[in-house]
Amino acid sequence: MGNVVEQIRTLSEKYANYTAENLSKMVQIKSLSMQEKDVQLELQRQMLEAGFDEVRIDGLGNVIGRIGNGKKILAIDGHMDTVDLGHLDNWDFDPLGGEIKDGFVHGRGTVDQEGGPAAFVTAGRILKELGFDRDLTIYFVGSVMEEDCDGLCWKYLVEEEGLKPDFAISTEPTNLNLYRGHRGRMEMQVIFTGISCHGSAPERGDNAIYKASRAALEIEKLNETLKHDDFLGKGTVTISEFKSGSPSLCAVSDYAHLHLDRRLTWGETKESAVAEVEAVVAELGGRVEVLHYEEEAYTGLVYGMEKYYPTWKIEEDHEIVQTGVKAYEQLYDKKPKIDKWTFSTNGVTINGMYGIPTIGFGPGNEVLAHAPNEKVAIHDLVVATAFYANFAYNMITD
Repeated sequence: MGNVVEQIRTLSEKYANYTAENLSKMVQIKSLSMQEKDVQLELQRQMLEAGFDEVRIDGLGNVIGRIGNGKKILAIDGHMDTVDLGHLDNWDFDPLGGEIKDGFVHGRGTVDQEGGPAAFVTAGRILKELGFDRDLTIYFVGSVMEEDCDGLCWKYLVEEEGLKPDFAISTEPTNLNLYRGHRGRMEMQVIFTGISCHGSAPERGDNAIYKASRAALEIEKLNETLKHDDFLGKGTVTISEFKSGSPSLCAVSDYAHLHLDRRLTWGETKESAVAEVEAVVAELGGRVEVLHYEEEAYTGLVYGMEKYYPTWKIEEDHEIVQTGVKAYEQLYDKKPKIDKWTFSTNGVTINGMYGIPTIGFGPGNEVLAHAPNEKVAIHDLVVATAFYANFAYNMITD
């Protein structure tokens, strides 16, 4: 095994420019959710060039590359869609330039999160070059629509494609730490109705905005009582949108709604979160709804799911966590830091819904996700490449 580890480390460094250039090509293709077609074709090209055994694109638009034919199945996931560019004056460089400079690849998606797929393409190339022959099938998945709906892509993969791996790695940015979970989340809407009347005599009506405003202040107070987990932290709720309507601007509002972003820690569920909000809005006539997502993928397929994304975590002594620790330690003679994400990932379905043991290991610092001046160190790409390849060898030992 020692010789293989040294070969992986050497090849990951040898192919550093190859990995960076592949990432640069991806970054230069704008790839918002539901608009990923061109970047997916580029990822498919890179996988074929790297010598993957099979590469295909499924009905939702996910790119699936395969290496091996073993009984155990490992999936390595990275989503290919990005958020938009934001205010361009906040950028010091072209966010779609993909510039390689001063040891970094620059641009939107380098951290969140095309850097992970760029690294796993090179890992696949290394595995093929080394003649990987363990009793393992590895699926490398460039997934779609994650920024719009976490985990929708994996709902499709499991339920429509029948791909349910034994283990999974998310390549979302972890700053080269090993992550084993994160809080869940859900999106709720609280709806209030009123009775409109002329604004000159508001006492004749029932103003929905006032009811929603009183409810908003009560919802804010929920943060004082929500559950706390020693590893994942505290549950939170915030109002991210307030909309109202009336027959005219000279009339009392007869409709208002609040959009809630609820982050769920361990022990909190969809049912418990809904009940908490219902308890504070019932007297004000509020109706709570868990929202549903349904949109058309770039392939033309319309697909959706409820906007409830379960909390998940893997215990530190679990086989997949310890395999990750071992793989990293063999490469770099030190243990990785074990931690968690602050944001949400496809892990909400991979593990949260389907119970597939999952860890995270990815290039880049998550503080740059969705931020201007996003860039990833080429060193991070090299380490991630080596980790994915060595993890595969440790998953099934001789």
